[in-house]
Amino acid sequence: MSGNKVAETSATLTKTNSRPLIIRVGKRLRGAMNRISTAHSKIPNEPVLPATAFPWTERLTERWQDIAQEAAAILRHRDAVPPLNDISPDHQRIAGDGNWRSFFLFGYGYEVPENCLRAPVTAELVRRIPDLNSAFFSILEPGATIPRHRGVTRGLVTCHLGLIMPDQPERCTMQVEDEDYFWEAGKWLVFDDSCYHEVHNRTDQRRVILLVQVKRPMRLLGRFANDLALWGIRRSPFVQDARRNLGMWEEAYRQAERNEAA
Repeated sequence: MSGNKVAETSATLTKTNSRPLIIRVGKRLRGAMNRISTAHSKIPNEPVLPATAFPWTERLTERWQDIAQEAAAILRHRDAVPPLNDISPDHQRIAGDGNWRSFFLFGYGYEVPENCLRAPVTAELVRRIPDLNSAFFSILEPGATIPRHRGVTRGLVTCHLGLIMPDQPERCTMQVEDEDYFWEAGKWLVFDDSCYHEVHNRTDQRRVILLVQVKRPMRLLGRFANDLALWGIRRSPFVQDARRNLGMWEEAYRQAERNEAA
């Protein structure tokens, strides 16, 4: 894929410096919503959780090598996999250098059918996950840093499955609150991303994981409040801008596939 094609794609993406009322109100309500999630959670309210809290992880662990093979195939067209800040303008602060790329299969309940066809084993496994919100291959370039930040809601739990790791995995770390963790191939790192966290790849190799977000298991009132909040997020520009931008990058990926076949 030519650099000009990528540059043209990036230049036409939906970006905005001011977010509408729904997002500003949502940020003001985040504290109250997180307190509801905490009070009604069926799982521990700890920053990092055991994978056994989510039985579906075992099924993906059994197939992690197949998932990793599909991720490796996607990397053949690495330049056509969009940087996260090109997909989501709201991630500009933490992903503005372009060293964090994301190949989406599902995002806030929306399937990306073309990408699911490119990773059919992974897509089918992910499609069966209860209360799925999002799933994508997360690609962190050598030397990349994701600064300290937190996610939008405690109503989601983030699950990382290690796929392609640097030779020294302990030098590619994520700090959640005040504790450091690192990924291992075929193993899960499950955490509450409403807690502050940051990532550092201090190696000269890429780190690739499958990132899965699911709804936090909660009792009835918490689940109702969480579903209402996610309904609003799903329809907000935070998600809808990202969907449009993914559509623009689709043509770039198709061109890369055509170039490979030629």
